Amino acid sequence: QFSGVGAQVMGPGDGYLVQHSRLVKPFWGERSRLALGNCFEPVAGQGGQAPKRLVSEDLFFKSVEEGFQVGALQHQGALMNRPGSVGPGPKSTATSCKWSYTTRPVYGWGGGVDSKQLSTAGWLAALPVFEPHWQVLMSKGLSTGWIEWDDKRFEFEDAPTYSEKNWGGAFPLKWFWVQCNSFSDTEDLSVTAGGGRRELPFLPGATENVALIGVHYRGEFIGLVPWEGVIQWEIAPWGSWEVSGSSSKWHVQLSASCQADVGTKLRAPTVDMGLAGFCKDTFSGNLNLRIWKNSAGQRGELVVDAKSTQAALEVGGGPWWESWKETAEMKEPFRTFLNSPLPIEDILEEIPSVLRPPGL
Repeated sequence: QFSGVGAQVMGPGDGYLVQHSRLVKPFWGERSRLALGNCFEPVAGQGGQAPKRLVSEDLFFKSVEEGFQVGALQHQGALMNRPGSVGPGPKSTATSCKWSYTTRPVYGWGGGVDSKQLSTAGWLAALPVFEPHWQVLMSKGLSTGWIEWDDKRFEFEDAPTYSEKNWGGAFPLKWFWVQCNSFSDTEDLSVTAGGGRRELPFLPGATENVALIGVHYRGEFIGLVPWEGVIQWEIAPWGSWEVSGSSSKWHVQLSASCQADVGTKLRAPTVDMGLAGFCKDTFSGNLNLRIWKNSAGQRGELVVDAKSTQAALEVGGGPWWESWKETAEMKEPFRTFLNSPLPIEDILEEIPSVLRPPGL
């Protein structure tokens, strides 16, 4: 019903650019690794053809006038203000955006790039069960390259970078997200927190509120999830994010805020309207992250007290008429499944890639 290919960029000064097309034939993506792209418009004289695989920066720009390609370690693109058939939502404020950069990963999800990586929301989320699917690919990386936003060019080296993958039919009914890997007074630190109200499979009309917190700090991963601890939050319609989580070993608290007049409305996949205006983001949020090491079930030593003015903050879905205050829950039988002592993720890794669900 809403087939199409779209790309959007949130630019300087809360700027925004979107390009969209109903034509899906030029889109390509690999089944079992991060590699995808699309050509909205090929370079003239190329016979209307563009590569449908990951190529070098030079070959990409020689072949693609408007489009993008994304890999685990490289990212290139060129977009114009051509909303096409995109659904209702924010209008582009910029005319063009062009970019190219490479990335050196530092942390994935579960440790450093050489450590075993984990499913962000537990092994069950790796299967086609919940909608949507969510995987943090890189909690922190360092990127080098350039971005041209209209007539301004920005060059950067080792800029903090984050990437995640969402796939499925639509985003949750309602959600929040906090991410930061650039702190003014603490190095080697990254935090991601997110929560949402999602529909349950096999139970029409049933929903649950879930959330998690993940911290990478000096080579250690601190993961707080509702089937192993307690996650609570109070999120304002805009301007305030309070999230906390506890396990037997850790207590983590995030306090984030932003000014009422900052932020950009973005598009998200929806069931009824396709790619439509459904969330709001800022990348200039204030964040205070505090972490305590628990002892004998009690809050003990404060090991992290870090601040940033470059936090990414988001709210989406709805309704957002008032603050959203909840405690995460994981309903049965899913809680029992996720606490299974069997090494499910190890078993899944042994399955040949051609037999795995797409995206794994």
